[in-house]
Amino acid sequence: MSSLPRRVKSEAKALKSEDDELPSFLNSSSESEEEEEEWEPKSKIAKRPRLPKKNEAKPKKAAAPRSTVARKKVRKVAIKEEMSMLNMISMPFWQDVSLPIAGAEDNRMQLLNLKEEDVGTKQKTLNQKPEVPKKMEMNLFQGKNVKCFESDEKPSTSVPVMGNQVKHEKSEEDFTVDEPPFKKIKSTTCPEGKPVKNLGGNKVKEEFEMNWDIVQALSEITNVEPWVCANLIRLFKEENTIPFIARYRKELINNLEADALREVQQSLEELRTVAKKTHTMIQKLKKEGKLSGCLLTALLNCRTLEELDHVSAPYKTGSKGTKAQRAKQLGLEPAALSLLQNPLGLNLFSYIRPNTKGLSTIQEVEAGVQHILADIFAKDKDTLDFVRKLCQQRYICIQSALAKVSSKSGNEKDIDKFQLYHEFSCNIKNIQHHQILAINRGENLKILTVKVNIPDGVKNEFCWWCVNERWRPKQFLKPELMRILRSSVEDAYKRLIYPLLCREFRSKLTSDAEKESVMMFGRNLRQLLLTSPVRGRTLMGVDPGYKHGCKLAIISPTSQILHTDVVYLHSGQGFREAEKIKSLLLQYSCSTVVIGNGTACRETEAYFADLIMKKYFAPLDVVYCIVSEAGASIYSVSPEAAKEMPDLDPNLRSAVSIARRVQDPLAELVKIEPKHIGVGMYQHDVSQTLLKATLDSVVEECVSFVGVDINICSEILLRHIAGLNANRAKNIIEWREKNGPFINREQLKEVKGLGPKSFQQCAGFIRFNQEYIKTFCSSKKTELGSHTLLTKAGTLAKKKSKPAPCASRQPNPLDQTCIHPESYNIATRFLTFIGGNANDIGKSDMQQKVNAVIQKEGLEGTAKRLNTTVHTLQLIIDGLTQPESFDIRTDFDKPDFKRSIVCFEDLSVGTILTGKVENATPFGVFVDIGVGKAGLIPVRNITEAKLSKVKKRRSLGLGPGERVEVKVLNVDIPRLRITLDLIRVL
Repeated sequence: MSSLPRRVKSEAKALKSEDDELPSFLNSSSESEEEEEEWEPKSKIAKRPRLPKKNEAKPKKAAAPRSTVARKKVRKVAIKEEMSMLNMISMPFWQDVSLPIAGAEDNRMQLLNLKEEDVGTKQKTLNQKPEVPKKMEMNLFQGKNVKCFESDEKPSTSVPVMGNQVKHEKSEEDFTVDEPPFKKIKSTTCPEGKPVKNLGGNKVKEEFEMNWDIVQALSEITNVEPWVCANLIRLFKEENTIPFIARYRKELINNLEADALREVQQSLEELRTVAKKTHTMIQKLKKEGKLSGCLLTALLNCRTLEELDHVSAPYKTGSKGTKAQRAKQLGLEPAALSLLQNPLGLNLFSYIRPNTKGLSTIQEVEAGVQHILADIFAKDKDTLDFVRKLCQQRYICIQSALAKVSSKSGNEKDIDKFQLYHEFSCNIKNIQHHQILAINRGENLKILTVKVNIPDGVKNEFCWWCVNERWRPKQFLKPELMRILRSSVEDAYKRLIYPLLCREFRSKLTSDAEKESVMMFGRNLRQLLLTSPVRGRTLMGVDPGYKHGCKLAIISPTSQILHTDVVYLHSGQGFREAEKIKSLLLQYSCSTVVIGNGTACRETEAYFADLIMKKYFAPLDVVYCIVSEAGASIYSVSPEAAKEMPDLDPNLRSAVSIARRVQDPLAELVKIEPKHIGVGMYQHDVSQTLLKATLDSVVEECVSFVGVDINICSEILLRHIAGLNANRAKNIIEWREKNGPFINREQLKEVKGLGPKSFQQCAGFIRFNQEYIKTFCSSKKTELGSHTLLTKAGTLAKKKSKPAPCASRQPNPLDQTCIHPESYNIATRFLTFIGGNANDIGKSDMQQKVNAVIQKEGLEGTAKRLNTTVHTLQLIIDGLTQPESFDIRTDFDKPDFKRSIVCFEDLSVGTILTGKVENATPFGVFVDIGVGKAGLIPVRNITEAKLSKVKKRRSLGLGPGERVEVKVLNVDIPRLRITLDLIRVL
């Protein structure tokens, strides 16, 4: 075993000599101590020793006297050869065809002259420009100032990152923010623009390298193709937002939805956290002198925080050390290693030291050897992989039972909540996410005890495999040594591996359950935010209450507060207050009442329903609806509410918020912290960091996809646009107040703090009302004209150049669409191709011209003619054909307006009702059927056949706000429980 110290020494030398490079321990790929002969990974060693050759070549050049020109030529050739070799070894495959960084003008000229048939030869010439290797490995998406749309032969906006696919393929360029991106053209062998998948894999260079590839690991975790993962890693690294990626980089992500992108992003952060903590631990152990070759390999193999904790726990500060460590301190490590590699020369009696604790008897020596072997087995990657694979093939179950302590002294009410889990057992493959969260909560409250049950068959098969396969000695073992080996394997399983497996199973189940809970919350929140707005109505918002009365607020169709008041409906003054309500409704022509679902909601609903049935508000045909008031009280006392409604009592602010939630749910609900909106499940038990990040991302996605009119939107709404934040939103509002309305998207670049990257991310989600802009511009021209008449000729001649900037600030009809500025050139060429006019955007003539061309040429044919991609063309078509006032929320559900009420006692089995979904969970959907208590549709009753085609296409399933028709299956009056069956989605 003398090779072990030599290996450690060689590693130490490498670490000292390569300070500027990646640490040498990244080259480690050993699996166990018995395979040290094959330890050195040849593929990784070949990457390094190129750079020092420059120093070796200097004496040779000095020895042979040459002219200065000759020396420069030789040096230049050497650099070229060296760089080409370095690129072949270390560069990711998709960067092999990328252009080097050169001056903007040089690159532009090279690109303009580039032809498809000779791109292979020209590219070689371009790539020979001497650059340092780091520049050759530039990120694929870094920006360059290259104008890409100067002719029809230039590529378009969004094509996937591709490797060295075909010889005749155009070179790629990076995109800028203020100018359209220059992406790869589809190759003939890859018509969909996907990269060839057999070119050596997707390799991405990370800050902290591990023994596993981050692209492959991410692909395995998320079930997303490796090339998509590689693209997403680069997109996220370039700080692209999820809404921008989901809408404008579809080819790069294989058309993934925003939820899938969020999952990939979260998984990527988890892997990076593991890598970062691993390297922190390595540096710490290195300073303390505890880092051995095997420990280094074990650390670099870790993929989860649980594995990292398992490997590094004995070496943490304050740890007393493991049994194996104490045995090693006694000098028994050579004996343990000898047992595996050279058992014939092992004599355990020679290690006995009568006066030393732990070595005084042969039994203590054997126990020490056993502990060292068990530690080696438990940290070996192949061994752990085998036992994990074994567990996947067996029945592993999680069990929960009522804790003895809680049964004696516990709150009976809390104990009853977990009655289902007092004697619970389920296969870990089949257990539901909500069951895991419930079990975890019961365990945290010390009501339940939980354990993972792994069958004995796993242990028996594992022990046999270890003794006869993985850790089989290289020579014959004596019976007493074979006994030690078997005991070591059993000890490793029982004391180290079994607890690790249990922790891994629990952690994986909990992590998956938390993610599903957060994702479900996100889906519910999206459904709620995208509820169709009720436009053009004057609304009366009612915040119900008993003692302090019901707060009223009447708001105009433009969300202006017209009147606020307080009425006492439930204190014997109901008849007198009815006159006041009637006069207010008639005065403001208000026929829609919005009631919050808080305290006294049922009584307030019954009060209005009774008056409506009696036609008390005639001639008005009054209807009402119930809306969730979750978060309204928190918002009413927030600084934003005080700034927006400074002269209004906080109690009345909540009534205003309730009314506005129906008029424009998105604009109102973004003012409230998402977790207070109340459409989640076990939201207080999950990671609050993950929850906040996901919900904020969902809000950003919804606001961005709906779009905002830059000239009338609020600062709060602007904050949630992709690429913007509180400071940038504030600066936009200040610019608008100082300079007047924005005329076009280009003016956003003038806003302080809004750089090229921010502009790229937000530009496509900002809208401009063209009628308003035209009116403003015409009035501005009139003012300029009258001012010109009053000036003298000499003054006019001097000031001729001042109105020039106005020429660049002309309205652009494309600014009212979802088309990104980087695609304006393609959109203009498409308009020319179909014979259309930008001023006809959204009109029926435009729709007819587009349809005629698409029917004749086909979508793919038209995209090919315009030298763009199908996804980009489809986005342009959508932007040109959608009407100016188009809102994606019109396809979603509106509030359910009612005139009468149904009581709980009126329900019977078989009754068919309509209702509105309140909340969706993994075990079912809660539906408000108007009886004061939501009914539950169990998940087994929600089949795909009952969902409409629209719902299937949206992949939204059932979410808050959707109207459904249900049948009552069961009514439990004592417990106030209603079980429903879904008939159809309305």
